[in-house]
Amino acid sequence: MGKNSILSLAMKYAKIQEEELKNKVAHVLQDVRERKGSFFTPRIWVELSQKYIAGVLGEDWQGEYYVWDCAAGTGNLLTGLTNKYRIWASTIDKADMDAMHARIENGANLLKDHVFQFDFLNDDFDKLPEGLQDIISDENKRKKLIVYINPPYAEHGSTVKNEHKVGVATEKRIRRQYAEQLGAASRELYAQFLIRISEEIKGCKIGLFSKLKHIQANNFGQFRRNFSAGFLKGFLIPANSFDNVKGKFPIAFQVWDTAMERNTRVIRTNVYDKNAKRIGKKSTRNLDKFPKISQWIKGFQNGRLNGTNNGTDKIGYLNGGRNDFQNQNLVFIVHHQQQVADSAGYYWIYKQNLIQTCIYFAVRKVIPADWLNDRDQFLYPNGGWKADREFRNDCLAYALFHGNNNVQSQYGVNHWIPFTEEKVNARSKFKSNFMTDFIAGKIERTNGDLFSSGRKTKKLIFSAEAKAVFKVGKKLWTYYHSQPKCNANASLYDIREHFQGRNAKGKMNNKSDDETYNVLIADLRSALQTLATKIEPKVYKYGFLKK
Repeated sequence: MGKNSILSLAMKYAKIQEEELKNKVAHVLQDVRERKGSFFTPRIWVELSQKYIAGVLGEDWQGEYYVWDCAAGTGNLLTGLTNKYRIWASTIDKADMDAMHARIENGANLLKDHVFQFDFLNDDFDKLPEGLQDIISDENKRKKLIVYINPPYAEHGSTVKNEHKVGVATEKRIRRQYAEQLGAASRELYAQFLIRISEEIKGCKIGLFSKLKHIQANNFGQFRRNFSAGFLKGFLIPANSFDNVKGKFPIAFQVWDTAMERNTRVIRTNVYDKNAKRIGKKSTRNLDKFPKISQWIKGFQNGRLNGTNNGTDKIGYLNGGRNDFQNQNLVFIVHHQQQVADSAGYYWIYKQNLIQTCIYFAVRKVIPADWLNDRDQFLYPNGGWKADREFRNDCLAYALFHGNNNVQSQYGVNHWIPFTEEKVNARSKFKSNFMTDFIAGKIERTNGDLFSSGRKTKKLIFSAEAKAVFKVGKKLWTYYHSQPKCNANASLYDIREHFQGRNAKGKMNNKSDDETYNVLIADLRSALQTLATKIEPKVYKYGFLKK
């Protein structure tokens, strides 16, 4: 039988075996599987990964290379492979091994003697079948071995169903043996797999499904200095396309060559949506040597500007989140007297650092977080933003009207009203006209101001897109001030709360019964999105993000 006929027959079996496989593994309780970080690899990604391997090693790679899945589970990653005499599969669980043996009895293209129970993170290689030991111990044969795996993603201390995965990573022999090489990455099971492969099966190829922490996570720096391999090819896919994975982050399939002595700083991959439609390309970078945006904003805290920090001129509080898109929802502005639980990097807002704070807020918000950029890091920018008055003012406008500007007047004087009393037909004088005075250039200059003219701050000139935001914002404020029970000092948050109300659980409703308000707030959000689109290219231009 020819190679194409064998491949066709194997893929025909794959469709039949997929349902059979799910039935075979049903006895494994889901919470146990999640505790181990083990997830079923969909057949659509199995097929695509094998195409990528063929793209690197050649169409006839299965006749030339050996394959070992050392985290095989029930073996679905090996579906579609044709040369059973060159395939090995091992798993830590006897139940999984038994399931694979049952599949072999039903026609799976594997050899029973090549499917065995083996704890890759604890057992010695002398427990391997003789044929596989022979390959691993021979330098030339190791170069023809591809370790093809979707290893567990469990992390020590991470939670599933509110229970800590205590011990899942820390109890392993490999973790203890390679503690120095792993560093903080020792908490991750898949990092332990990689370090053992690169250290003890040096010269082999790796076909790996994994998260991207080994490329970009801050706490993987020590691991990266010790994992030496050359990246050959790969692709990114959404994690929630996998069995029982709900998170919105990328999973990468990567082909590595451990014979290549490299500390890879960037990988460039194709990107596919959940239906395996190619949607673009992405560069994933190691940014260990790049200072982060949190270091930039810290430089504008009041005490560092003028030597004083007595709290008398605070106008707000920025919760800065952490430096990646994953924590975008932690970035918000509140009243400086409001106490915030679980702060993730906080910064006081003063008149001296208002512009810089709004730049920080805007660059963190104008690009929506999604599964693909989830782990991307925001960086310390170049100095180009200082000379770009329009960019600075666009960011102020964006921060003033964004839904995560959560300043509430109940905590004290609201300094964030973007209009004068006359402009919105207010019924009484505001307690603070700071923001309109700041925009008009009426604020006295203090030591540390970057943007001032003589003794006064500069009058701000806004772009057409920012003006459109102010225009619809004015309509919203004016409509609010026409209400019988309006609060003269209301913030944007107060206005939203007034019209939208709260549900029985105390959460603000998404919509209002007032249709005029619904139209106005929708128009504001639309204008704000147009402004965000204008700001976005400069986020990259000034180095806050790398493409």
